[in-house]
Amino acid sequence: MGSIRRSKTKRRTRDLDQVHEDLSSQASVQKLSNQPLDESKPGLGQYYCIECAKYFETDFAKTVHRRGKNHKRRVRMLKEQPYSQAEADAASGLGVEKYMKFVQTYEQAKKEKDAQEKQKQQSEMVIE
Repeated sequence: MGSIRRSKTKRRTRDLDQVHEDLSSQASVQKLSNQPLDESKPGLGQYYCIECAKYFETDFAKTVHRRGKNHKRRVRMLKEQPYSQAEADAASGLGVEKYMKFVQTYEQAKKEKDAQEKQKQQSEMVIE
Protein backbone atom coordinates (compact mmCIF):
# COMPACT_ATOMS: atom_id res chain seq x y z
CA MET A 1 0.00 0.00 0.00
CA GLY A 2 1.06 3.59 -0.60
CA SER A 3 2.13 5.98 2.05
CA ILE A 4 -0.30 8.48 3.50
CA ARG A 5 0.24 12.02 2.34
CA ARG A 6 0.24 14.56 5.12
CA SER A 7 0.42 18.28 4.87
CA LYS A 8 3.88 19.59 5.62
CA THR A 9 3.20 21.76 8.62
CA LYS A 10 6.61 21.30 10.22
CA ARG A 11 8.40 23.50 7.70
CA ARG A 12 5.52 25.84 7.02
CA THR A 13 6.45 29.49 7.46
CA ARG A 14 4.28 32.54 7.77
CA ASP A 15 2.51 33.87 4.70
CA LEU A 16 3.73 36.99 2.92
CA ASP A 17 0.91 39.21 4.14
CA GLN A 18 1.65 38.27 7.75
CA VAL A 19 5.37 38.98 7.34
CA HIS A 20 4.58 42.25 5.55
CA GLU A 21 2.49 43.24 8.58
CA ASP A 22 5.44 42.41 10.86
CA LEU A 23 7.74 44.61 8.80
CA SER A 24 5.28 47.51 8.69
CA SER A 25 6.12 48.92 12.12
CA GLN A 26 9.51 49.53 13.66
CA ALA A 27 8.28 48.28 17.06
CA SER A 28 7.39 44.84 15.74
CA VAL A 29 10.73 44.54 13.92
CA GLN A 30 12.56 45.48 17.13
CA LYS A 31 10.49 42.98 19.12
CA LEU A 32 11.23 40.14 16.69
CA SER A 33 14.94 40.89 16.42
CA ASN A 34 15.44 41.06 20.23
CA GLN A 35 13.52 38.07 21.54
CA PRO A 36 13.94 36.65 25.04
CA LEU A 37 15.74 33.33 25.47
CA ASP A 38 13.48 30.38 24.68
CA GLU A 39 14.74 26.80 25.01
CA SER A 40 12.04 25.41 22.73
CA LYS A 41 13.31 27.35 19.69
CA PRO A 42 16.51 26.72 17.70
CA GLY A 43 19.42 28.83 18.89
CA LEU A 44 17.36 29.80 21.94
CA GLY A 45 15.33 32.09 19.67
CA GLN A 46 18.18 34.56 19.19
CA TYR A 47 18.87 34.08 15.46
CA TYR A 48 15.61 34.88 13.66
CA CYS A 49 15.15 35.90 10.03
CA ILE A 50 12.14 38.22 9.99
CA GLU A 51 11.60 38.11 6.23
CA CYS A 52 11.51 34.30 6.09
CA ALA A 53 10.07 33.76 9.61
CA LYS A 54 12.71 31.13 10.47
CA TYR A 55 14.92 30.48 13.47
CA PHE A 56 18.56 29.39 13.12
CA GLU A 57 20.98 27.62 15.44
CA THR A 58 23.91 30.01 14.99
CA ASP A 59 24.65 33.46 13.66
CA PHE A 60 26.76 31.89 10.92
CA ALA A 61 23.81 29.80 9.73
CA LYS A 62 21.68 32.95 9.61
CA THR A 63 24.28 34.87 7.58
CA VAL A 64 24.64 31.97 5.13
CA HIS A 65 20.86 31.91 4.80
CA ARG A 66 20.74 35.66 4.13
CA ARG A 67 23.13 35.20 1.19
CA GLY A 68 21.04 32.41 -0.28
CA LYS A 69 18.58 32.33 -3.15
CA ASN A 70 15.51 31.51 -1.04
CA HIS A 71 16.01 34.51 1.25
CA LYS A 72 16.61 36.89 -1.66
CA ARG A 73 13.52 35.59 -3.44
CA ARG A 74 11.43 36.10 -0.33
CA VAL A 75 12.71 39.68 0.13
CA ARG A 76 11.89 40.46 -3.50
CA MET A 77 8.36 39.10 -3.01
CA LEU A 78 7.93 41.21 0.14
CA LYS A 79 8.68 44.44 -1.73
CA GLU A 80 5.27 44.19 -3.42
CA GLN A 81 2.21 45.36 -1.52
CA PRO A 82 -0.11 42.50 -0.51
CA TYR A 83 -3.67 42.52 -1.79
CA SER A 84 -6.32 43.95 0.50
CA GLN A 85 -9.75 42.48 1.13
CA ALA A 86 -11.37 45.31 -0.84
CA GLU A 87 -9.25 44.49 -3.90
CA ALA A 88 -10.14 40.82 -3.61
CA ASP A 89 -13.86 41.64 -3.38
CA ALA A 90 -13.66 43.93 -6.41
CA ALA A 91 -11.83 41.26 -8.42
CA SER A 92 -14.49 38.68 -7.62
CA GLY A 93 -17.31 41.08 -8.46
CA LEU A 94 -18.70 41.48 -4.96
CA GLY A 95 -17.98 45.19 -4.68
CA VAL A 96 -19.14 46.20 -8.17
CA GLU A 97 -22.14 48.26 -6.97
CA LYS A 98 -20.04 50.06 -4.40
CA TYR A 99 -17.40 50.72 -7.05
CA MET A 100 -19.99 52.05 -9.50
CA LYS A 101 -21.34 54.44 -6.83
CA PHE A 102 -17.80 55.65 -6.20
CA VAL A 103 -17.27 56.26 -9.92
CA GLN A 104 -20.56 58.18 -10.19
CA THR A 105 -19.74 60.43 -7.24
CA TYR A 106 -16.24 61.01 -8.64
CA GLU A 107 -17.64 61.99 -12.05
CA GLN A 108 -20.24 64.24 -10.43
CA ALA A 109 -17.60 66.00 -8.33
CA LYS A 110 -15.45 66.45 -11.44
CA LYS A 111 -18.37 68.03 -13.35
CA GLU A 112 -19.06 70.41 -10.45
CA LYS A 113 -15.41 71.40 -10.29
CA ASP A 114 -15.32 72.04 -14.05
CA ALA A 115 -18.48 74.15 -13.80
CA GLN A 116 -16.97 76.22 -10.97
CA GLU A 117 -13.79 76.80 -12.98
CA LYS A 118 -15.86 77.88 -15.99
CA GLN A 119 -17.82 80.37 -13.87
CA LYS A 120 -14.57 81.70 -12.41
CA GLN A 121 -13.09 82.22 -15.89
CA GLN A 122 -16.26 83.96 -17.10
CA SER A 123 -16.31 86.27 -14.09
CA GLU A 124 -12.64 87.16 -14.70
CA MET A 125 -13.43 87.97 -18.33
CA VAL A 126 -16.31 90.25 -17.31
CA ILE A 127 -14.12 92.12 -14.83
CA GLU A 128 -11.45 92.80 -17.45
